[in-house]
Amino acid sequence: MTSPRALDRLAADTAMGPVTLLVGDLDRQLGYYRDVLGLEVVERPDERIEGVGRPDVVVLGRGSRGLLVLRHTPDLPPTSRGQAGLFHTAILFDSREALAATLASVAARAPHTYVGSADHLVSEAFYLTDPEGNGVELYWDRARDQWRYDAEGRVQMGSLQLDPNAFIRGHVTDAALAAPAGRPVVGHVHLQVGDVPAARAFYVDALGFDVMAEWHGALFVSAGGYHHHIAVNTWNSAGAGPRASSLGLGEVTLVVPGPDDVGALRERLTAHGVAVRDDGATVAFDDPWRNVVRVRAA
Repeated sequence: MTSPRALDRLAADTAMGPVTLLVGDLDRQLGYYRDVLGLEVVERPDERIEGVGRPDVVVLGRGSRGLLVLRHTPDLPPTSRGQAGLFHTAILFDSREALAATLASVAARAPHTYVGSADHLVSEAFYLTDPEGNGVELYWDRARDQWRYDAEGRVQMGSLQLDPNAFIRGHVTDAALAAPAGRPVVGHVHLQVGDVPAARAFYVDALGFDVMAEWHGALFVSAGGYHHHIAVNTWNSAGAGPRASSLGLGEVTLVVPGPDDVGALRERLTAHGVAVRDDGATVAFDDPWRNVVRVRAA
C-alpha cells in the first residue's frame, strides 16, 4: 500500500530533462554550445517543414538525448541581473576525463566565458557564462557512498578551492580529446527567485521535492536522495517579482517514471492551487516567478 507521504513526493527515479533557452542570436549560441562545449545537433524540428529555411529551434545533446533546446526569439529584450530566472544549467558528465576534455575546449576556444570553479564535496564543478549571459555549470559527481550527511539526513556540501588547470592536466586524455566526451545529461538547474521560503513552499510542499541542503541563502532540493535537482537562491534577485518576458530561461523539464506519476503530480498541484496546463502527454505550470516547469513521463 502506498504511504500518504509517498503520494506527496516526486518519485525517487525523477530526473532532469532538457532545458529550453530563449536566445537572441541563434548562430552565436549554437556555435558556443556545439563548438566550445561539444554538444551535437540532435534535432532541428523546423527542417521537417517544407519551405522553411533557417530553423528557429535547435535541440543539442549527445547521441539521441537532448540536453538543451535553443529557441530563436530575437524580439525579446535581454534578461536583467536582478530578475528571477536562470542562475545556471548544470551539465553532468559521466567521467572526470570527459569533463576535463570539455574544459580544455573552453580554455582553447572561449576562455573569457570561464567564471569560476569549486569542489562541492559531492561534486567538482566549473562555471561559465554563455555569450548571452546564461550561466552554465559543468560538473562530475563523486560516488554517493562518498557523500556525507548530517544528523537530519541532509547532504553536506561545501565550496573548496579547485584549480581548473590542474584538473585538466590531471584528467584529460588523448581519447577524450579525440572523440565526443562521454554522455552528459542535465544534472540540475539552479534558479534565481525572489524569496526562498516561497520557493520552498512551491518546490517542496506543492511539487514534491525533498530538501537536501540549505547553504548561504540557497535551498537545494531533489528526488531520490540526489544532492539536488533544483536549487534556488536570492543572491542577485531578492524581492524579485514575476518575470517579464525576456531572453534566457524558456522552461525546465522534469522526467518522472510513468504516466501515473504525471497524474499524481497534476492532482497534487491542483490541490495546492497551482494552475496546470495539460496537453495529454505533459503537464506544464509556472512557479511563483513565472519560471515554466514541464513534466513528462520517461
